[in-house]
Amino acid sequence: MAEVRIRSYEDGDDEGVKEVFTLGMHGLLRASCLHVLKQPHIQMLLVCVFCTLLASSRSLLLPILAVTLLLAAGRQGVYRIIVTLIESSMSGDLKDIRQTYLEQPNSCFWVAESQGRVVGTVACRPALKNKGYVELKRMSVRHSHRGQGIAKALCRAVEDFAREQGLPAVVLYTSVVQIDAQKLYERMGYKKVREFASDELCSWITKVIVIEYRLDLQQPGN
Repeated sequence: MAEVRIRSYEDGDDEGVKEVFTLGMHGLLRASCLHVLKQPHIQMLLVCVFCTLLASSRSLLLPILAVTLLLAAGRQGVYRIIVTLIESSMSGDLKDIRQTYLEQPNSCFWVAESQGRVVGTVACRPALKNKGYVELKRMSVRHSHRGQGIAKALCRAVEDFAREQGLPAVVLYTSVVQIDAQKLYERMGYKKVREFASDELCSWITKVIVIEYRLDLQQPGN
């Protein structure tokens, strides 16, 4: 395994960071589609369409075609949600990473570098909804480099940074779709705080729930 180095973001990393982020987001497509298909109201819709068309047309071809088209439309809908989230991030905090994360208090951005290539990212900034805490953001590792402890090392970088700043806790948000991420955070000591629906993910249709985690930090001397 090639040596991996965790270091602070540099301006030359911009393209690599955005590539890792984009690939990571697109990697959620299959899991997101499967999650949506498991929802009872989606299954009921597909069954009703199939049975209604079967009864009215007395042919298997039309209901099978209709359900296939609905599945394709659903996949495209999930894809568009992901693309919208990518575009929002690119025009938001990832538009100028240095200004957003390196020139603001209690903020930082790290990359995992292997053979001169960015293979992982993580960042933190002051939490908007939890004053005094720092929020872990932009955790992503290239698929080719997963299972090597990189995500754990990136998590540790945020934890160490928060301790150095004397902050009491790190919070983060992930979704029910991201099973591997949930397992990672829980192994790192994060505790589930709450679950809630997000308008950004069209949760009233997809039922993709956001999970808030928190890691309480024991400061030296306490």
